Amino acid sequence: MAPSTLIVALALAAPAVAWVPTSVVSRSAMRTTAPRRTTASMSLLLAQETGKSAIDPTVFQKYLDIPIDDCKQGIMAEYCWIDADGGVRSKTRTLPRSKLENGAAGLPEWNYDGSSTGQAPGDDSEVIMIPRAVYRDPFRLGENVLVMCDTQTPAGEPLPTNSRASAAATFAAHEDEVPWFGLEQEYTLFNLDQVTPLGWPKGGFPGPQGPYYCGAGPENAFGRAVSDAHYRACLFAGLKISGTNAEVMPGQWEYQVGPCVGIEGGDELWLSRYILQRVCEDFQVHVTFHPKPITKGDWNGAGCHSNFSTKKMRDAGGMTEIVKAIHKLGARHAEHIAAYGEGNELRLTGKFETADMNTFSYGVANRGCSIRIPRTAEADDCGYLEDRRPSSNCDPYIVTGMIMETCMGPEAPVIEPQNAAKA
Repeated sequence: MAPSTLIVALALAAPAVAWVPTSVVSRSAMRTTAPRRTTASMSLLLAQETGKSAIDPTVFQKYLDIPIDDCKQGIMAEYCWIDADGGVRSKTRTLPRSKLENGAAGLPEWNYDGSSTGQAPGDDSEVIMIPRAVYRDPFRLGENVLVMCDTQTPAGEPLPTNSRASAAATFAAHEDEVPWFGLEQEYTLFNLDQVTPLGWPKGGFPGPQGPYYCGAGPENAFGRAVSDAHYRACLFAGLKISGTNAEVMPGQWEYQVGPCVGIEGGDELWLSRYILQRVCEDFQVHVTFHPKPITKGDWNGAGCHSNFSTKKMRDAGGMTEIVKAIHKLGARHAEHIAAYGEGNELRLTGKFETADMNTFSYGVANRGCSIRIPRTAEADDCGYLEDRRPSSNCDPYIVTGMIMETCMGPEAPVIEPQNAAKA
């Protein structure tokens, strides 16, 4: 992005101040990003607000222009992994180009200091990274790559924070079902103070919800440049990002990943979050995946609605399979709620397009239910279901693996639907 374009984007996302309770701010949900500005005035503002200095992109560009496409040493591979707080960290190594010929299976294992990420003791701190998926790097471009890894002990045991391993085993056991996932990731953009959502007035609140969802104009859309930049970066990386839109609360956005088959749903959502963090690093805005970043007033929370189907559900007459799966999900409702994200109780209240977390429900076209059956599925007698319970900060490996495991489980008692009167 040209400096002039970045300046315009930042100007549209004018700073403001609003109230956010400290009780809903946690390391796993709200993270800071490294500084970068493009003008002297922005550098001064950043120094005053955060005590951090800015990087002049024209100086940095000189180094980005150094040609390395034919570098004899090879390409840069950014190894990414999930830390103990539910964030994605990374570090880079140089690899021969030949290592990319067989995808993730051809890449070497690597390690990091787990004592610095809360994943290992200091006297035995080595954590092993196992490459699982490879994508093009939208930041370094060229032949450089991003590598999604899972984590193991030196003895080969999955770390307690490695939720991918159990999910992958579940999908491998039901490979013939060809499970599809479409994950809807909502997030909220804040100024660097981590208190003020983009576009909110200083010391107060914006107008009530209504015009912001899929809205346009400087009075309605705050952070569109971030959303569009993230969209393009994910497309370049090769992620199955399928769309994006402004959400109901001002400063809140959503993107969708999928349809993905099995474990790649978790891989791609985790990496898309990492890419979003990197984009926000460049734009100097803060992103949170907290499910209810603003609790005072009438504001929507943020979720990660999870759309799911098997081949039987998608085939003719698949509605019978969809309803059976929903009954199974209802029978394990409490277990799913407990695993669906931190702070979700602040969001699942029965208001703002959510179902109360203490009650399981489902219905056709009913966004106030735990599980929604789309009208198209009802009309076609096949399709998919939407689990609306997962929070925006959920672990997609846990969510997708648990949905799969439950829907492949034993028959469950019938639950009556709560169908919407109209779409």
